[in-house]
Amino acid sequence: MKLIEKRVVLHFTGFEPLDGVAHRARYERSARQSAAVWGYSVETRAADEGSDPVSFEVTTTGALAAPEPETGSSRWQTKSRIYMVDHDTLVRKLRAGNTLSQIIAGFRSCAEIMLEGGMRGYFRHAWRFGLFFLFPFLLTALAIALTAQIAILPYALSFSPWHMLWSGPLALCFFIFAFLPFSERFHTLHLFADWKMAVALGRMDQADFTTWLEDQATAVRKAIDEEADEYVISSHSMGSSVAAHVIGILLEREPEIFKGKRVVFATLGSAILQCALMSSATLLRARVGLIARCPEISWLDVQCLTDSINFYKVPVVAVSGHPDAPQAKMILIRVKQMLTREHYRKIRKDQLRVHRQYVLGPDQQASFDFTLMTAGPMPASVFADPDEKRMPG
Repeated sequence: MKLIEKRVVLHFTGFEPLDGVAHRARYERSARQSAAVWGYSVETRAADEGSDPVSFEVTTTGALAAPEPETGSSRWQTKSRIYMVDHDTLVRKLRAGNTLSQIIAGFRSCAEIMLEGGMRGYFRHAWRFGLFFLFPFLLTALAIALTAQIAILPYALSFSPWHMLWSGPLALCFFIFAFLPFSERFHTLHLFADWKMAVALGRMDQADFTTWLEDQATAVRKAIDEEADEYVISSHSMGSSVAAHVIGILLEREPEIFKGKRVVFATLGSAILQCALMSSATLLRARVGLIARCPEISWLDVQCLTDSINFYKVPVVAVSGHPDAPQAKMILIRVKQMLTREHYRKIRKDQLRVHRQYVLGPDQQASFDFTLMTAGPMPASVFADPDEKRMPG
């Protein structure tokens, strides 16, 4: 198998309050972990000045078991140009406003998803994802009910209405100083914003989202013009819906844009169906079909049993309305195989932390490694086969 010497990576980040520079820093830390585990050298250069999206070069180097017949070299080297297509601008916008406005907007998004059949689809295809959807709203609804109970306690006890002068402020203090800090353990308001973005990417009826996606498509088009042995378009969580829109836009404009190129579309803990299961998400579902039917694109859908924030063993292309199209190759991984027992024990109850492990460094060699997929010497397609070697023999 021919090793990769030059690669272009377009990584669409998940819904996190991190900009491209912060994602680059995390990639560097994860790459060092991977290099220590697999025994190769890695150099992650600083971000290119003024690049948008943030881009940087990663060079990995290692030893071969035997010299190459053609060159006689006993070492391999791979250079990867990585573009971090983050949507921090949208995250900050969705998190703007006071707490009350964020709660109201979050519940509005919840109602819209229910009315459009999204929740029904979640429980039909991945009941754990359905529980993930409901959790922040049920938790907040319970807190609001308790707050109301405290406020009307004097009335329930047949006290004078004047007693509500103390019960009202007490109820407000409970919500602000007890519930809100407690709810941040579960990133409740951040999840409210996540669902607002899901509605926006599903409906595609907001001009600022449309403009932003068009701008990203223009930037990605320039990156695709670079010469490389392989092009990896990876995405994590909500970033998979962003990637589907952006790559779909490019295929709408230029159906043969990837002709003659080796392209791997890797969705990690994908949340495409988070948006695509809404009845209004016709444009997103159409773009999923364009990607699936592009002959140059190999779609790898990386899923994890212990990650409740993904659609485990669900065929994303078929469920998006394209059962006759080539289906994404499912890659089933286990987080506990990537980490030490002690490390896994620490994070296993934090579902958002487990969900981030797709793009984080490993403690030990496993069947999946994000750094090797995006900067290693082997083609990214080797991750589709559990028997293929992840490093040169």
